[in-house]
Amino acid sequence: MLKNKINILFICPYPVGQSPSQRFRFEQYFDLLRSKGYYYEIHPFFTLSTWEILYTHGHSIRKIFGVLNGFMKRLLLLPSLWKYDFVFIHREASPAGPPWLEWVIAKIFWKKIIYDFDDAIWMSDEFTESNLLKVLKWRQKVQQIIKSSWKISCGNQFLKNYASQFNKNSFLNPTTIDTLNLHKSPRSLNFDKKDKITIGWTGSHSTIKYLEIVHPILFSLSSKYKNVEFIIIANAKPTILLERLQFIEWSLLTEIEDLSKIDIGIMPLPNDDWSKGKCGFKLLQYMALGIPCIGSKVGANIEIVNDGINGFLCSTEEEWFVALEKLILDENLRSFIGSNGRSTIVDKYSVQSNEDNFLKFFNL
Repeated sequence: MLKNKINILFICPYPVGQSPSQRFRFEQYFDLLRSKGYYYEIHPFFTLSTWEILYTHGHSIRKIFGVLNGFMKRLLLLPSLWKYDFVFIHREASPAGPPWLEWVIAKIFWKKIIYDFDDAIWMSDEFTESNLLKVLKWRQKVQQIIKSSWKISCGNQFLKNYASQFNKNSFLNPTTIDTLNLHKSPRSLNFDKKDKITIGWTGSHSTIKYLEIVHPILFSLSSKYKNVEFIIIANAKPTILLERLQFIEWSLLTEIEDLSKIDIGIMPLPNDDWSKGKCGFKLLQYMALGIPCIGSKVGANIEIVNDGINGFLCSTEEEWFVALEKLILDENLRSFIGSNGRSTIVDKYSVQSNEDNFLKFFNL
């Protein structure tokens, strides 16, 4: 470690390169930090082997040991805290219990915490959640961490409004896309006339349930238009039933290639406070690749999409059907919306456009 450099400790839940939340909120800025002379270390809670089984059935003993190992690693981190100038904490230092490590960092070592979150993690979207899980998750720690932190990095305005109640140094730091090195081949620039149109969705096991919101619309479209196909890219198989549906298991290696098979990207959400905490990541990915998108009119989607210009926003089943049908039938509209969407990402939601905003968190 070079003593003349500013030293940053990144504390996060998941292994490097595995979680979209981490990849698109801070990991993709590592090259920038190095180029500016910063030194950093990253300490995930879960190992890769634990992460790979964490949301699968079974493996209870391995999961328990994986969690215990995570807590042990947090304890072993304590002696080295003195050497860091800043501690960037994404979501939480540990997935269960009170924020003891955050308290130690702020109150014992007097380190400047930059607290980053991109969901309404002070609440849950599981209405049937058990009391035991509520106690284990200890969601009130979000408020406690915000109060103890130096600066707060918020994924959208709804999250910033919440954080600002407890810490005036709360700033908007949107989830961004690397349009130069990753999402770099916009579909809208080479739309070919084609017989088949593919409606696609990408997400995880935790968000795949939201497809039920548009299932009746997709079913109606599949019956009316035999040239319409569907792709779902996720780490869990979908439960909705549609003709001409292809499931693609999400892979980091083929992420962009798989997304590029989509002609129309969708992001349905319920209109509730949990959804208002979402940062529109699916829309950002579609738009960065020039894929025309449609999202529910809620939360950050409203901040990202200019309805009818760079995408469509829908509140009712009728609006969803009309928007999807327009894009299915009009190749020029798909190209127009896709091209405008790409421009929006490059100008407002790209890594390059947000570099100064990210670096300000490490300025005294």
